[in-house]
Amino acid sequence: MAAVLRGSRFLVGRCSKHVDFAFVSARSMASKTPVGFVGLGNMGNPMAKNLLNHGYPVIATDVFPESCKELQELGAQIVDNPGEVADKADRIITMLPSSPNVIDVFTGPNGILKKVKKGSLLIDSSTIDPSVSKEMAAAAEKMGAVFMDAPVSGGVGAASSGKLTFMVGGAEEEFTAAKELLTCMGANVVYCGQVGTGQAAKICNNMLLAIGMIGTSETMNLGIRLGLDPKLLAKILNMSSGRCWSSDTYNPVPGVMEGVPSGNNYQGGFGTQLMAKDLGLAQNTATNTKTPVPLGSLAHQMYRMMCARGYANKDFSSVFQFLQEEEGQGQ
Repeated sequence: MAAVLRGSRFLVGRCSKHVDFAFVSARSMASKTPVGFVGLGNMGNPMAKNLLNHGYPVIATDVFPESCKELQELGAQIVDNPGEVADKADRIITMLPSSPNVIDVFTGPNGILKKVKKGSLLIDSSTIDPSVSKEMAAAAEKMGAVFMDAPVSGGVGAASSGKLTFMVGGAEEEFTAAKELLTCMGANVVYCGQVGTGQAAKICNNMLLAIGMIGTSETMNLGIRLGLDPKLLAKILNMSSGRCWSSDTYNPVPGVMEGVPSGNNYQGGFGTQLMAKDLGLAQNTATNTKTPVPLGSLAHQMYRMMCARGYANKDFSSVFQFLQEEEGQGQ
């Protein structure tokens, strides 16, 4: 029903202004009603830009007004709070740091659910506890809206280039409507099941990512101490059975690859603090499901230690630098 209600609004939008058919397909024209966006941080900002680039009017807000300036200059309408976004748009994407932020944006005094329209589609791309996604879905349903969790993988680079992977949980009959928007920002949009399963997939992915990055960092550090040139070692690893994303796409050793945080003093990318948060979510769900995750637990402790040692705002690949400094080999 929600999809039908959204479709009826699309037709109104089509008659309101002339559109250059050379640039916009007939299919997408039918959907160019405003899209709300809440959370314009490192990930949300480029995601919202891609919606603009695909011709969608964007109505956005962020708790930090300065984060909105660039998007406003590109043509987005900026409002004061999430409730105002919900008042002006019936499709809303949220990209927020943590579970408490999501709860506040949806259910707080100026939250989305205070002014949400019946039939609205609410897509949350934050990485949060799956149980919170289910709570928000239940709250949205009471207001006649549809909530879907759609966390992402790929980092800031993929957000900028529109090549994110979205892992989507929610009502299957709403997946097509969600996919229409998500394909503007991502190369892969995968339906995982009911609400919360998108978060489950993301948490599992990031636990493996952290374990892999620590393993790659330990391996590169050992090889360097044994006298191997880091570029040569990386080349060998990447043509051998030890190859992984952390070695061939996001190598943590400065100077081995260009265009990655390790080549920029670990600035940008995916912060250590966020990785520690995601590993904490993995630990919570592992405890709740009585699942043994010994390497995940060790990875969590290591990233928590890094946060306490001044690495919180550096990219998570700075675990290589952390290991070197732990050995008294500070770079």
